[in-house]
Amino acid sequence: MNLQEYGFIQKMMLEEGRGLPARVTAVHKDRFTLVCQYGETYGRLKTKEYYGGDEVFPTVGDFVLIEYIPSGDSRILKTLPRRTFFSRRDPSPGRGEQAVAANFDYVFIMQSLNQDFNAKRLERYLTLAWQSGAVPVVILTKADLVEEKTEYLCAARRIAAGVDVHAISARTGEGMEELAAYVTAGKTVVFLGSSGVGKSSLVNALAGEEIMAVKEIREDDSKGRHTTTHRQLIRLQNGAMIIDTPGMRELGMWDVSEGLGGAFGDVEQFLGKCRFSDCKHRTEPGCAILEAIESGLLSQERWDSYRKLRSEARYTDNRTAFLLRKQQKNKEIAKYNRARMNAGKRYGDSQEEY
Repeated sequence: MNLQEYGFIQKMMLEEGRGLPARVTAVHKDRFTLVCQYGETYGRLKTKEYYGGDEVFPTVGDFVLIEYIPSGDSRILKTLPRRTFFSRRDPSPGRGEQAVAANFDYVFIMQSLNQDFNAKRLERYLTLAWQSGAVPVVILTKADLVEEKTEYLCAARRIAAGVDVHAISARTGEGMEELAAYVTAGKTVVFLGSSGVGKSSLVNALAGEEIMAVKEIREDDSKGRHTTTHRQLIRLQNGAMIIDTPGMRELGMWDVSEGLGGAFGDVEQFLGKCRFSDCKHRTEPGCAILEAIESGLLSQERWDSYRKLRSEARYTDNRTAFLLRKQQKNKEIAKYNRARMNAGKRYGDSQEEY
């Protein structure tokens, strides 16, 4: 198998790198599905490099170096540098950042044209998509379920200024031809969206075959049933690759310093233009933000959303620093206790000898 068909470029290799290049196509807890020049294989992280060193834990889409073992699980030695990367705050308390996908070209931010459409959620996805370094594209699915799409399209374009917005139906084929420009040989697209938004249906439509299980929407709330259970990379017959992700109930902010600028350019254009450099944008005279809101150039809703996400991201940064300090303190306490125990044992041994 030629790994270049999976997007590998030789210059990705490090000069001092040892091992065989491979790409992660699925993650199953502590076991990884990989593709390399020998085809599909499985791998596990080499303990010393990952659990005892500073290696970045790989996720779906990552290129890694492996020690290939034909008769068993290969050993993953190193994670190669990423072109793009999408992460969120791990929903489990105290666990920090959770990797979602790596090395993709486009982010399909998917919401369905029914009760799933949510402006606030779209803002969150856009912020994280811009932060990833890839190109965001808004996909409004299930266009066959609504008679009038104009309101949804206008709302999405208002939120995602400068981003392509497409209304499609995987069932009827409406708008599908518009996606051909993104889903091309050698390109990787990551799908992001809540459970039942139609990610699996879109994968099947793009593939031209039934490669993922699909369940019908519920009649009581127009929502689909969750089918994807883990992140995986799928290569289509035309050479394009799709990273499908499970629906996310929580989409916590992590590092979004650049992503906020991409998703909220209409807000950040006014920052730094206030009369006072330390303006809090509350009641200060000469506040560019307040003047923009009063004149109608900026909506109060957009400003509130921006403040909320920025505040959440700062909380994450502060919480992460706190957890790192706590972990370091616990290590120092454990080290001190071990030293005391060892000293006690030595003292006891000397007493017995005496």
